[in-house]
Amino acid sequence: MRVVFAGTPEVAVPALNAIAASNHELVGVVTRPDAPAGRGRKLVASPVAQRAEELGVPVLKPTHPRDEDFQAELRALAPDCCPVVAYGALLPQSALDIPPHGWVNLHFSVLPAWRGAAPVQHAVWAGDEVTGATTFRIVKELDAGPTFGVMTERVRPTDTAGDLLERLAEGGAGLLVQTLDGIEDGSLEAREQPAEGISFAPKILVEDARVDWSEPAVAIDRRIRACTPGPGAWTLYDGERMKLGPVTVTDAAEGEERLAPGVLRVTKKAVFVGTATTPVQLGRVKAFGKKEMDAADWARGVRVESGTVLGQTAGDVG
Repeated sequence: MRVVFAGTPEVAVPALNAIAASNHELVGVVTRPDAPAGRGRKLVASPVAQRAEELGVPVLKPTHPRDEDFQAELRALAPDCCPVVAYGALLPQSALDIPPHGWVNLHFSVLPAWRGAAPVQHAVWAGDEVTGATTFRIVKELDAGPTFGVMTERVRPTDTAGDLLERLAEGGAGLLVQTLDGIEDGSLEAREQPAEGISFAPKILVEDARVDWSEPAVAIDRRIRACTPGPGAWTLYDGERMKLGPVTVTDAAEGEERLAPGVLRVTKKAVFVGTATTPVQLGRVKAFGKKEMDAADWARGVRVESGTVLGQTAGDVG
């Protein structure tokens, strides 16, 4: 089939590579416009655009896919199908109608669970033991189109959202090519999603990533892993934001005094924080104006003492 691939971030590149190496004819790529990046805020092409240029494939960067000029260019490419991975813009019906076999999305959950922008983060946050990826035909309703194929992946106890997404992107690339194969030879038939089991995964905002030390240790662990690498979990230290890497949930030592939520216990080799249950041991941290480092090194460097409380604003009283 003639295909035009749509995608933008790094997570979409494995699928682009798989399609380029397949028997399908990759005749174009659609991606988001160049965006400011880095300290100089220079305009930089998306990872998908950069890879497409390396492959020598025409790249379309519409401000919005409803643009008439873009749709005319897409029609000129005459795609039979448009595979999609994390493109990042809503597709109007006029664009959806261009390829005869529609736009086929690779979504990183087992639909109808976790429809929306952040399915992997929500799967980690919710403590799901298994997640996966699904291919489906895009319709106007969010992630509600009929499905073609599915793969599953175990969520490991130490997985961050980044770890899990990397595995799903690699496995999902193969699933997407298999879906295109099945559409072409007629062996795959799209099936409507079940009406039960629907859940939603909206984008996780920076404020959502603030750690609440009054939660149980397990909930704090999940929040931090779900927000790693983005938007990045954080707490307050001395009134300034401090980013937190994944933590380790510990067992309370026999006879050891319980730590109140947010209160630190500092040893030579580790930093522990109290929660609603057992303490957690901090891993990597990045204090305001500092480089990322191990929590014990940070504590030595700024001379943090046991009894210090994380999460307080300047006006809070310890």
